Amino acid sequence: MINYILRRLVTAALLIVAVSIVTFGIFFLIPKAQKADPAQMYVGKSATQRDVDATRVKLGLDKPLHIQYGRFVKGLVVGRDYNSGPEVTHCSAPCFGYSFRTDREVWPLLIDRLPVTVSLALGAAVIWLVGGVLGGVISALKRGTILDRTVMIIALAGVSLPVYFTGLIFQTLFVHQWKILKGGEYVNFVDDPLGWANKLFLAWVSLALLLAATYTRLTRATMLETISEDYIRTARAKGLKERVVIAKHAMRSVLTPIVTIFGLDLGSLLGGAILTESVFSLPGIGRLSIDAVTEKDLPIILGVTLFGAFFIVMANLIVDVLYAVIDPRVRLG
Repeated sequence: MINYILRRLVTAALLIVAVSIVTFGIFFLIPKAQKADPAQMYVGKSATQRDVDATRVKLGLDKPLHIQYGRFVKGLVVGRDYNSGPEVTHCSAPCFGYSFRTDREVWPLLIDRLPVTVSLALGAAVIWLVGGVLGGVISALKRGTILDRTVMIIALAGVSLPVYFTGLIFQTLFVHQWKILKGGEYVNFVDDPLGWANKLFLAWVSLALLLAATYTRLTRATMLETISEDYIRTARAKGLKERVVIAKHAMRSVLTPIVTIFGLDLGSLLGGAILTESVFSLPGIGRLSIDAVTEKDLPIILGVTLFGAFFIVMANLIVDVLYAVIDPRVRLG
């Protein structure tokens, strides 16, 4: 088991390095292809050519791309110094550089927005995982009944309706018309737990409704296939109770594909749920990325991209480990 985890850790590290190389190259070659100068974007259009040249030297943009990447990686590990004439500015590790728009370090901006995105992702994940798997199991066990058809209709509606539609409908009904929930700005959990949940609840439900539909359909299909296997019939023939057969034997096979998509979905959401955060005015990483794209703030775009890639790679690593726990045959492979 330890060797299995170590192999996956090495693979994850190599994948993160590869993603960083590709991402860094893309975001620093595209401006050149568009004949745009990152140094000019940093100082603004009203700056003099002398200021632009000084900024290019300060950011290291006058060096070849491979040297720039080496300095970027060094900044992520130990920090980086930016020389501006006699002044030296130190960017603490992990250093993603400075925002073109606010001149603030990118890493603190990401960390400041991360709790909002984590709160959104984890809350929605609990709802869509429990609701989706439970709905799929019930639908499979009650195949052909009215309950089965009802669950699948709800799943079809959920996967068909985008977040920006259901989010606006929910806010109109529950906040403005029925006044069951209060609107307002996002508040931290430690400051006001009830206000935190009040702000996020509709966002959780809207996001979970979209993803739970996929989990319901996948769970139903997998469960129907599993309960027709020989070992399930054997377990029933031995006189085991139906709940034991389903919970102990069938669910082990059902959970394998569920764990796969859950890890990928959660990892991508932790990188920023852009639409949901925009609809519900949540100041998370998704909103930060939209603002960065609008302002052509390359360091923040690069930081958000690598941040999201890191979460996806780590989610895949956790999925691989869970595979070994759920199915011991994976360890031998």
